[in-house]
Amino acid sequence: MPIDKMQRERSSQMATEPWKAKDWFVSPWNYADEAVKDLNFAKQIKVHDVTLRDGEQQTGVIFSKDEKIRIAEALAEAGVHRIEAGMPVVSASDNEAIKEIVRRNLGPDIFAFARCMVDDVKRAIDTGVKGVVMEIPSSMHLVENAYRWKMEKAIETSIESTRYAHDNGLEVVFFPIDFSRAELKWAIDLIERVGKEGHMDAVALVDTFGVLSPHAARYFAREVKKRLNVRLEAHFHQDFGMGVANTIMALAEGVEVMHTTVLGIGERSGNTPMEEVVMALKTMYGQDIGIDTTKLTPLANLVQRLAGVQVPTNKAIVGSGLYQIESGIITSWFKNCGEQMATELFPIRWDAVGQPPADIVMGKGSGIDSVNIWLQDLGMQVSDDDAMTVLQAVKAYSLKNKKLLSKGEFRDLAKRVLGKAA
Repeated sequence: MPIDKMQRERSSQMATEPWKAKDWFVSPWNYADEAVKDLNFAKQIKVHDVTLRDGEQQTGVIFSKDEKIRIAEALAEAGVHRIEAGMPVVSASDNEAIKEIVRRNLGPDIFAFARCMVDDVKRAIDTGVKGVVMEIPSSMHLVENAYRWKMEKAIETSIESTRYAHDNGLEVVFFPIDFSRAELKWAIDLIERVGKEGHMDAVALVDTFGVLSPHAARYFAREVKKRLNVRLEAHFHQDFGMGVANTIMALAEGVEVMHTTVLGIGERSGNTPMEEVVMALKTMYGQDIGIDTTKLTPLANLVQRLAGVQVPTNKAIVGSGLYQIESGIITSWFKNCGEQMATELFPIRWDAVGQPPADIVMGKGSGIDSVNIWLQDLGMQVSDDDAMTVLQAVKAYSLKNKKLLSKGEFRDLAKRVLGKAA
């Protein structure tokens, strides 16, 4: 069979495969029978966004009432299922922000965060939220060393407050702090008792300090599922950079809700970043959970601006430099493939995640095709030798100044170099 016909047939076949779609191109091995045989995703996976609460716990991040409302609106526009709008007891501003977010009826279910204390629950009830995430330490060492409580006190207050929340119409997510460092059987026994004598509609698998490995996350989810017949939710941190992998492994065991933040902001190294899990699920596992992915970058940009955080330009999915092409080799690929075959160069098309189109930039890593494209944009036709002279000047300028060149800088540099060459 002629090579061109083979390529057309292969391209046609690839277009029907989940790993090769219009907007992405990932490894076909992700969908190999042996790779997916043990996956058990829930029929509906929901995002429980904690940007407004756990995200704000990142050092130096402060959201005003109006900023919280704006972020909540953007989360709703993206299709997030649940928003943890804050902890009413923290401040009057937080309390009012939660009330206003509830009042606006944006679409997502609105939850508050509370300690396992009746007074905290009363404050949550007053805001009008649908549900409450209720925290209590679950590891003996944290109760004794950090809280300086007797364990029985922690259990009794959990029972009393969760029952009170349920009796007053709130959906209760029990949130055992430091669950991942507790003795597992002992912690589940404790949670089981709270569920029987108090109330819980769901239990969060909480890795407070980001210390789980991916294989342990699967084990964690399986063991808790064996004992507790309630909805499970995954709340993982990023201290070892495992939050995304751990969340996906837990979801693959049937966990129904993922707790995430925009950009992964949060305490210490942050929480699991929503945009990364959403896109990994969609492209690598065939799990479209209903998020409008074209809103991911605008949402990330909003949170970045309001939080005042520095985000690396190469941040996965939403980084500002992901679709800037400096490498001469990649520029040549882009020239040959064009926008129609953009996923030969990028695993995800820019417009699929709300990024601006790919752009060729000029710097030390640029090549001859980069220079020719920029010269053509300026209406300058030059010989191959002259283009190479400009390229060498570009590399020297970029190295000296440790920056990319602007269009104006390139134009002036090219005219100066070519003028000398003439």
